[in-house]
Amino acid sequence: MTGQYLARGRFGETNAFFVPIDFGFAVRPYLRRLKPALLVLAETEFWPNLLYFTRRSGASIAVVNARISDRSFPRYRFFRWFFRWALSGIDLFLAQTEEDASRLVKIGAVAGRVRVSGNLKFDIRAGLNTKLTDDMKRAIGPDSPLIVCGSTAEGEEEQLLRAFRIVTAVLPKAIMMLAPRHPERFDKVAELVSSMGFTMTRRSSWDGAAPFMPGVVLLDSVGELASVYALADVAFVGGSLMPLGGHNILEPAQHGVAVMTGPHIFNFREIIRIFAEGGGLKITSSEDLPADLLTLLRNADDRKALGKRARELFLQNNGATEKTLQALQSLLAARAKDAR
Repeated sequence: MTGQYLARGRFGETNAFFVPIDFGFAVRPYLRRLKPALLVLAETEFWPNLLYFTRRSGASIAVVNARISDRSFPRYRFFRWFFRWALSGIDLFLAQTEEDASRLVKIGAVAGRVRVSGNLKFDIRAGLNTKLTDDMKRAIGPDSPLIVCGSTAEGEEEQLLRAFRIVTAVLPKAIMMLAPRHPERFDKVAELVSSMGFTMTRRSSWDGAAPFMPGVVLLDSVGELASVYALADVAFVGGSLMPLGGHNILEPAQHGVAVMTGPHIFNFREIIRIFAEGGGLKITSSEDLPADLLTLLRNADDRKALGKRARELFLQNNGATEKTLQALQSLLAARAKDAR
């Protein structure tokens, strides 16, 4: 739902809508109304009826930013007989990495239709300065180190808050900004913060002018986290202390912020590899989290070096968007030529 809210806000409610349930009786009228020339799917959205009836409608099909996760690959290979049929109608696969391209072929994609274009997430851009970040910058005390914990999941907030309690024993003016992944959990996380005795400010009730007190700021809003990362001294990316696979570390990395994550990061294996090997990421555990936070917060040179390297690695891997657009334009041009 979060993505749907953002899309409707950017493109208008009549231009952003859900794909129908993957049954023929739902897909056919959907395609008759839209009459698409090209269906673009992201990553691994392999819905068999949508693929089948889109191909029958005469539209081209492309999968962009395609990836096959470590967790999914064995299951896809086991059902290769099915995926070979389902993927046969796809005209173009643009894979994130050579490994993803190889896996796509192994599960049934036509080899000649698979290319490597890079990861679109490296081309993400969040405004460095927005009214919100300007207001928040004024609200944060000059001696208050800020830890932004983004996309946190059930079970993680308590671990992060326990670590923060240890941090505040050494740095009493510190602030932790918590941004739960799912909006429906905002109230539950607020109750947890209060029950653990922390001073709390909720973004939804903050007037934009009052200073943040040392303690916890709950970012109970949608679509603001990527820009707020720019304010962090240290950014922790959630979904990684629990075995959920992690979330996107590129949002804080683009700002040159020191980035930390937990050990469960299999959803972004190639991005994590690039940053871990390149010295642009600190991977920690629940046990080591308090000490690792304190080390970075108390050592400005180390913290800035980590953030600088993260920014450099982010910029070095740009370019997937341009490659993707060129490939899609070529696909549409070929379709138009065949139609003549």
